[in-house]
Parts: sequence; structure tokens; C-alpha cells
Amino acid sequence: MKVYGAFRVSIKMLLMWNSQIQIDGGGDAAVAVSVLEVRNLIVLRENSVISSSANLGVYGQGLLKLSGHGDAIKSQQLFLYLFYNIDVGPGSSLRAPSNSQNGSSLAVKSYCESQSCPAELVSPPEDCHVNTSLSFTLQICRVEDLTISGLVIGSIIHIHRARTVVVNTGGVISASGLGCIDGIGKGKYGEYGVGSGAGHGGRGGAGFYDGKLTEGGKKYGDANLPCELGSGNGDPTKVDGYVAGGGLIVMGSTQWPLSKLDIYGSMDANGESAVPLRNQNYTTIGGLGGGSGGSILLFLQMLVLGNKSTLSISGGKGGLFGGGGGGGGRIHFDWSNIATGDEYVPIAVVNSTVNLRGGFGSNDGLSGEDGTITGNKCPKGLYGTFCNECPVGTYKDVDGSEPSLCSPCALDSLPNRAVFVYVRGGVSQPSCPYKCLSDKYRMPNCYTPLEELVHKFGGPWFFGLILTFSLVLLALLLNAIRIKFVASGSSYGHMKCNESRLHHSFPHLLSLIEVHDTRRNEETQSHVHRTYFMGPNTFREPWHLPHSPPDAIVEIVYEDAFNRFIDDINSIAAYEWWEGSVHSILSMLAYPCAWSWKQWRRRKKIHRLQEYVKSEYDHSCLRSCRSRALYKGMKVGSTPDLVVAYIDFFLGGDEKRLDIHSGNLHRFPLCIMLGGDGSYMSPYNLHSDMLLTRIVSQYIPSKIWDRLVDGINAQLRTVRQARVRSTLMPVIDWINILANPQLQLYAVRAELGWFQATASGYYQLGLLITIGNSLLQNNILPKRTSRGSLNQTSKSPTVPCNSSDQMQQNQHLANHLLSRKRISGGVSGGILNSVTVQSLDYKRGFLFPFSLLLQNTKPIDCQETLLLVITILLLGDFTLTLLMLLQFYWISLGTFLSVLLILPLSLLSSFPAGLSALFSQMPQRSSSLARLVSFICGLVYYGFLQKSSQTTSDQTFGRNREGDGWWVLPVVLFLLKCTQARFVDWHIANLEVQDRSLFFVEPEKFWNL
Repeated sequence: MKVYGAFRVSIKMLLMWNSQIQIDGGGDAAVAVSVLEVRNLIVLRENSVISSSANLGVYGQGLLKLSGHGDAIKSQQLFLYLFYNIDVGPGSSLRAPSNSQNGSSLAVKSYCESQSCPAELVSPPEDCHVNTSLSFTLQICRVEDLTISGLVIGSIIHIHRARTVVVNTGGVISASGLGCIDGIGKGKYGEYGVGSGAGHGGRGGAGFYDGKLTEGGKKYGDANLPCELGSGNGDPTKVDGYVAGGGLIVMGSTQWPLSKLDIYGSMDANGESAVPLRNQNYTTIGGLGGGSGGSILLFLQMLVLGNKSTLSISGGKGGLFGGGGGGGGRIHFDWSNIATGDEYVPIAVVNSTVNLRGGFGSNDGLSGEDGTITGNKCPKGLYGTFCNECPVGTYKDVDGSEPSLCSPCALDSLPNRAVFVYVRGGVSQPSCPYKCLSDKYRMPNCYTPLEELVHKFGGPWFFGLILTFSLVLLALLLNAIRIKFVASGSSYGHMKCNESRLHHSFPHLLSLIEVHDTRRNEETQSHVHRTYFMGPNTFREPWHLPHSPPDAIVEIVYEDAFNRFIDDINSIAAYEWWEGSVHSILSMLAYPCAWSWKQWRRRKKIHRLQEYVKSEYDHSCLRSCRSRALYKGMKVGSTPDLVVAYIDFFLGGDEKRLDIHSGNLHRFPLCIMLGGDGSYMSPYNLHSDMLLTRIVSQYIPSKIWDRLVDGINAQLRTVRQARVRSTLMPVIDWINILANPQLQLYAVRAELGWFQATASGYYQLGLLITIGNSLLQNNILPKRTSRGSLNQTSKSPTVPCNSSDQMQQNQHLANHLLSRKRISGGVSGGILNSVTVQSLDYKRGFLFPFSLLLQNTKPIDCQETLLLVITILLLGDFTLTLLMLLQFYWISLGTFLSVLLILPLSLLSSFPAGLSALFSQMPQRSSSLARLVSFICGLVYYGFLQKSSQTTSDQTFGRNREGDGWWVLPVVLFLLKCTQARFVDWHIANLEVQDRSLFFVEPEKFWNL
């Protein structure tokens, strides 16, 4: 249907299906406004359009629905009044002016040069009747709910006396590019088509082309009440085109604000971007500047800006080449009825950004300045454009929106273990409220019962003095009890052999001992060779034996059967995967338990090897029929610390060759591997079992050999694997200065060396015993050693029984013999001296820092004083632990239970362990417990407790919630543990080494006792 002139109709319902109503005013200004009044319902479907070339007013009392794509209502000025609900569906549109020509509307033209805000914007009339004298191009008045999923486009959009406006995803309310062509802040047009950007909320960017600069448009308008259109730019003759600024969008008024505005789509009033221009020769010339952004003025109570939504008043881009960017526009939020105090609710939910950016300049053209975003002044306690609450710990006692008005609360009034609390509506007074970290702390000072107790005794210093005096008295009492129950005569001495103890304790069993000695003498005479296992006996590298039989047993074994025996032994010696996994887990959670687990599995492994060789294996690799029948040809043994294991080979007596066993010299040079691994829990030691003692005693008196073993062990206890190069030199010097001069009286010499290196780099330290005459009897001739063998020895002192040349020759022969054994598949290694010891490799594990506190030391005197000091330290440790547990209980129950219940890393476990170490008479038990105490102290206490303390502290505002003295107890306890660890090391040394003469440096005093 097409109507010429004005159209007025009043109907009850209007349903349009793929139809059109066209009103042609003929361009006559005298034509009255067309009015379409529908009482109940207006629905447009399937490309239905109502259009007017003049002005159009649509009244209704029900629903206005534009269903979908192609449905539209458009005119030069469009007025929609009195509907209960307006629904603009996807693809549909409301448009005014209908021709969409920038700045073509008379309302827009009359408004572009005005710097005054029209009264109808701030206080619009309440009648909501069609009034063409108003400056609006699209007005929606007295509509309860407006839902927009399509397009609402107009130069000046005014939504008045509406309750809610919802812009769904895909919906658009736009006044972009529909503002002024010129305007107050219009950009300047230069020669050759070069234009600067228009200004509005921000100054327009200057245009630059061919060395000529065009100044940008100026700012204008009021940031707190923006009601101006954006300015444009262009050729006054319009020959070279033009660009327009953004339009104006106003929602609500001071008297009738919107209840809620939800934007999930887009609302924009952007300036128009310039397009490239061409002259008459169709060549591109300098471009125009971009239009400035328009204005968005919102009177509302609540705003929701959803994810991926757009609220924009950006300036347009400058055209090619050298056009300046347009300045940004202005946005103002006039909030109504902002609740304060306990009634406060957030007035804005902003999950997207507001685009105020000025347009970009092209090439050398400058970008426009950003626009402005403002809100009315926020009441006390609130700040910012959206009147958010001041952050916790700040207050605001004046009206305003600047973030700087939120001042920090005074920290002097904040007690320890207290934090500022959130207050609904923000804090409006300088005295900020606070609360204690836990309800267990007592207001107003947030003290714990422990702190109240300390303050009752006059403060920390007086409390510390009283506590120290009490500890000393209690330590004296405990030390007196220890002296009474632990007799001084029960000190532990060096353990002698089992025969000596039987002689003194059971003299009536002497005849049985003589029989036992006879059997052992026979065993010593039939002993052929001792083969040591390679490897450190760990879960990563278990014990293993090489397949090639040593030269000493080649004549008494079948090589093929021996290789099968080696395969079986290596298979038994290997650990299961789960054993290593358990050890790794325990190493992370409780290292002392990991050590106990490893020793238990090692003990199980050596028992399994002994049982296999003794009972299960048929000894088929031995040539002796008697040895195979009696299972007496091989025996498995190990050092007490289970680090070194070995297999002894014996003659059966029925070997075919009688020249296999031609005396004792065939056993020499004799390599004795050192037990231990140089760690704190397992120091290096020389273990001389009964068989070795009897073999060596055939050349050296037993008393001399026992003294030598004790002296070497006393020196080896201070050798640490992590510093093996420096700590091993005193042992080498001791052997050369004290041991060898005495041994050379018996034509014997001892050298320290390394042996049996594995592929992983692990090697074993050992003692090489050589007999001067045995080298000649074995017909070992000196030959050049292989390259890379550490077969260099230090010079030996002259002895009266042998000449210096002879001893040096014997020493050289010993080096050559070791080299030959290495080459022939025997014991590989090298002699250690001041030069070769520097080539030893060593590894430092993750526990290396704790070795600086936990060390095996030499014994010291003043044992009773040492025990008294340790007692005081244990009591102090126990007292500080209780104080810290009490402190942690009031700070955090979870930390208290974690520290108390995680065994054996419990805080209280060290005190009974320390007491057991002090009251025990056996050094092994005292050593293990004391080491456990020291290890737990060094590893767990400070690291775990300090971490727990730090997790309960608050670094907000640069202040610790636990106060400035929170570190006192952890630091004091750490220092106490360091001191205690060193005293316990001395106590262990006193228990393990009772004979102080072992550390004499004069040979006469050491040997002549």
C-alpha cells in the first residue's frame, strides 16, 4: 500500500506478512506528520516494511514486534510511543532518518552548530506526543521493555521513560557516522585533499601530506553532560567528499532514569572513517581526516556490560595518504539513587571494555586523542566511573569519583595478626574496621594465650631470662640422674675378638676354644682368595661380580660353571623395582626412615646371598670334589655397614695340582676394601674380620695389626665423600708417617688406594698390604704400567731392617703388581698419594648442605661437661618446640596437626631420641639416635617451621600479620639446632672412640703403649 501525503489511521491490530506501507510526503515540509495508532498489537513478518519519506509516529498500547530479517520501520523522524513492549528481532531494523545520509536530517543540521544542550534531552516533556520541533530523529517514549536483537539506527536516538533496555548478542543501537558533516570541532581541509581529524572529547589528529601539516579539530562539549554530535571533515565544495562524526544516543533523564540497561551486543556512536580520494586523472591523493566520535548519555540505575559486548565512541580513521584520525567522543553515566552502607549493591557489572580510542592516522597523519568517560560523583566509600567500593584497607570520606580519593587506612591502629575487613558500601571513616586472623585470637590486640603469658612476665626479655634459669636448673637435675643410673665404669671400649671375651668370661670353655682355633687355623691355611663385589649396594647400582675369574682362583674353578655362578649371584644381588620406589618416596617424606629401609633391604640381601652359597648352590664351579660335596669351598661375607661384600674361596684339599697352594705369600699383595661410603651415617672404616686378622698376623703381631686397624679407623671417621680429596690427605700422611715405619720392621708396607671402579664412576677405597719377600717369590718383574693407572706412591721413611733402595724397589713392585692385576682382570685400581688423590671423583647429593652441620668429628675431652651442655640444649629444644607448637596451634590447627603427627619428622620425636642417646650405654644405639636427632633438627625444623610461619603471614600493605618478631622463634631454634648438632657429633665421637691415644702424632707414643 502506498499513500501520498499524510497518513493517519487508528486500528485495533496490525499484522503484516510480506507487505509494505509506503508514505510519500513528496518532499513538502507542510505535509503533516503521519500517525499510525494501533491499540493492541503490531507484528511485522517476512520482509514487511513501514516507511515514510517524511515524519512518522506509531502509537500503541500492546506489543510492537519486528519478527525477523527484512522487517523495518523507517522515516525521517520516527516516534514510537506508549507500547508495553518493543521487540526488534534479528535482521529487522528501526531507522531514522530513512535515507541514512550523514548529516542530511534537518534536525541534525540545526543541531551541529549549537553549543547548548537542548532542554528536551535533560528534561524531556512527559506527554510523549509527536513534536517535530524536537531535535530527535528517533524517539522511543513510555515503553516498559525494549528488546533489541536487530538494528536501531538514528542520528539522535532518545529512549525516554522506559524501564529496561536489553541489547542481545547481535543487536545494535548505533549512531555511528550519522553526526555532523562540519560541526564545532570539524577537521580542517588542506591542499591536495589533505584533511585533519575532527575533534570532540579528544582533539583530532593532524593531517600530514607532502610536507604540509594540517591542524586537527578542537575539543568541545562538557564531559559531565555530553549532548553534542560528533564533528566531520570535508571539502567545502563537497567535490572531494566528506566524512561525518558520530551521532547522539540518550537514554532516560534525570527525572525518569532507566531501571536497567543490559548490553550483550553493541551500542556505538563512532566517527566515520575516511575513504581514499582520487582526482580527475584517477590518481590517489591525500585523504580526509576521520570524523570524531559522538556522545552517549545514559541516565540509569544499573548497567550490565556482557562478555564480548561493545560500547564505543571511537574516532574514525584518517584517509590515504596522511589523513589525521578523528578524536574520541564522550560517554557519561548519570547514576540514580546510589545506595550506600549496608544497602549498597553494585550498580555496574562490566565484563568488557569501553572503546574511547581516537582514530588512527594514515601514514604520517597523527592519531586522534582518546575520548572521555565520566560518571556523576560517587558518595563516600565508593569511587570510579561505576562507583565501586574502595579496596579493602582504604577509606573515602568525601564525595567524588577519582581513585586517588580512596586513602590507605592507618597501619598504626592495626594490631599484629589482624587484617582489615570488607565493609559493604566501602569505608567512609579513617578508622578502618579490622578483625583477627582467627576467632582464637582475642580482640582488641589479637594476642594468643602464649603472648599474654609473656606480657604478664614483663615482656620477651624477662620471660627469656626466667626460662633460661629454669632450664639450667632442670638440666643439672637431669644430669645428676643420668650419672646415677649410668655408671661411669660402663663406658664402651673397643670391642675385642670373640675369643678374648670367652677367655675372660667363660674360662671353663677353654678346651672348646682350642678346638675352634684349630678349625680356624685350617680355614686360614686353605684360604685362596677373597673376591669383593663391585658397586655401592644401592637400589640404582646393586652389588655385582665380574665374570672373569681372578688369577688366584683360575686353577681351582671351571670357568664356564663359574660364569654361570656369577650370573646367579648378580641376579640375586639385584633389587626389585618396588624397593627403590619405596626408598625414593621415603627419602622425600622422611629420610631417616629411608635409611632404615635401605639397611633392612641390604641385610635381607646379604642373608639371601649367604643362604644361596651355603645351602642352595651345589658349588659346581669348583674343581675340588670334596668342596662340592661338603659345600665348604666358598663363603659370603660383608662389612657390618653392609656396603662392601665379598666371597672367600678355599681349597678342598683334593686338588690335582699340589703347587696351587705353595705357602701364604700367594695372597699378597692383599687388597682390603674399606667399608662405608663416606657419609655421615656410614663413615669409611677398615673391617678386619677373623680370617684377615689370622692371615696378616702370620707376618705382623696381632697387637700391631689391631692397633693399626684402630688407628686407621680413627683417621677415616673424618673422611667425607663429598670432600674426599681434602679429607683423605691426612689419612695418607698418617699411614706414611706412623704406620709404615712400624710395619717395615716386619717387611710389610700398607698403601691406601682406589679399586674396582664401575661404569657409573663409583670406586672403592681400600688398603693394599704388601710383603717385601712375596714379590720376589711370586716372580713378579717390574714392567711399565699402563697409561692412566694411578700407580704412584709417596716416599717412605728409612727403616733399619731394610735399605732405602730395597724399600723403594718393593714399593715400585707393589705398584706394578697392582697394575698387572688390573690388566689381567683382577683387582683394578691405583695407589693414592698427594698427587693422585686429586684425580678422585666425587659426587654431591641434594643433602650436601647438611653435611656442613652433621660431621663425624674427632673425640674431645670434658665428656661430663659436654653431656651437661647437650642436656641443656635438649631441654631448650623441647621447650622452644612446645612454645612453637602452642603458637602454631593458635595460628593454624592444620599446621599444628601436620607438624605434630607426621612421624618420624614430628617435632617432639627428637626429645625422647636425644634422651635415649644420653642414657644409653651402647654406642651404636646412641649414635643412631643422636644422628637421627641431629638430622631431623638440621633438615626439618627450620625449613618446615619457617615455611609454616610464612604461610600464616599476610604481606598485604607491606605488613606482616604475625608482627615484626615472627622470625625470632624459628631463628633461635635453628641456631640451637646447629649448636646441638655439633655437640652431638662430639658426643658420638666420644662414645665410638674411647682411646684418645689413637690420635697421637708421635710414633713412639702411638705404638709403645
